[in-house]
Amino acid sequence: MDRSSRSRSRRAAPLVAVAAAAALTLAACSSGSGGKKAQEGAANASAGRADTPRMTVALVTHQAPGDTFWDTVRKGAQAAAAKDNVKLVYSADPNAGNQAGLVQNAVDQKVDGIAVTLAKPDAMKGVLGKAEQAGIPVVGLNSGLSDWKKLGLVEFFGQDEGVAGEAFGDKLDTTPAKKIVCVIQEQGNVGLTQRCDGVRKTFKGTTETLYVNGTDMPSVKSTITAKLKQDNSIDTVVTLGAPIALTATQSVGDAGSKAKVATFDLNNRLVKAVQNGSIEFAVDQQPYLQGYLAVDSLWLYENNGNYSGGGVQPVLTGPAFVDRSNVDKIAEFAAKGTR
Repeated sequence: MDRSSRSRSRRAAPLVAVAAAAALTLAACSSGSGGKKAQEGAANASAGRADTPRMTVALVTHQAPGDTFWDTVRKGAQAAAAKDNVKLVYSADPNAGNQAGLVQNAVDQKVDGIAVTLAKPDAMKGVLGKAEQAGIPVVGLNSGLSDWKKLGLVEFFGQDEGVAGEAFGDKLDTTPAKKIVCVIQEQGNVGLTQRCDGVRKTFKGTTETLYVNGTDMPSVKSTITAKLKQDNSIDTVVTLGAPIALTATQSVGDAGSKAKVATFDLNNRLVKAVQNGSIEFAVDQQPYLQGYLAVDSLWLYENNGNYSGGGVQPVLTGPAFVDRSNVDKIAEFAAKGTR
C-alpha cells in the first residue's frame, strides 16, 4: 500500500487523544480513574476508552472449528477494541478460498481496517489487492511472516516459525530424544510446515513427518496411535497445536508407548498438562498479544499514522518456552484465558 497517499483520508484525531490512549495502554488499561476527564484536557478519554471516532475492524483468521488457540487471539483483539473504541467483526474459515471470501466481505462492507492471517498466502493475494485499491489498511498476524510485505500489508505481528522450529530442535537436543515424529494437522499451511522444517534443521536425531486431519480429533488420535504402534523407536511426538498435543497424550497411552509429547502453542488445559508432566514443554507465541497488537496497530495507524516495526520489520511475539521451571507463573494467566 502506498503509505504516502492513502486513498482514504485519515480521520482527524486530537493528539491529546492519541497520547492519552497510549498512556492507558502502558498502564494496562487501568480503570482506576473511574472515567473522570483529566484536568485541562490532558487526557481526552474516559473509562479506558479512546475518545476518537468509532472504527470498524475486521479480524479474519484461518481458525478451524474447535481450535481453542483462536479464543485467546480474539480475547486480545477484543481488549484492544474496547480500549480503542473499535467495533470488532470476527470471522474465520480454515479453507483458504473461503477465508479470502470473508476478506472480500470486509472490503465490500468498507471497514476501516483488516487484520488477517496468511496461512496460505497465495490464496489471499487477489483479495488483498482489492483491499489496497479500496484504501483499507491491512495488518497480518500469526502466519505469513515471509509474505506480508510483498502482499502489501502495513504491519505484521507473530513469530518466525522457522526460528521457533529451530529453537524447538535445540531444546530437544537437551533431552534424551533420538527419534521424533512431527505431526502436521493442516496440509498446505506454510507456518506449520516451517515449524517442522525448523525442528528438523537443528534436531540431531531422526525426524519424520506425520499428517493428520486437525478438524477430526478421533482421526488424529487413531492416526498417531497407529504410527506409534508401527514404530516403537519413536521416543517423542512433536505437535503443532495444543488440542493436537492433548490428543497425542491419549494416543501414547493407547499405543502402550513410552514416547514423550512436546508441542507448539498453549491453552489452559495444555498448561495443566505441563504442570502434571504429561507434556514435556511448549512454545508460546503469545496469541493474546497478536490479537491485541493487530487491532491496536490499526487504531494507531488511523489516528496517528504510526507503524509498528517502522512498517518494514515484523513485531515478533515468540518463541518463548514453557516448561516445569516456569509453568506455574504462566498458569496464573492461562486460567484467565489470556495465555
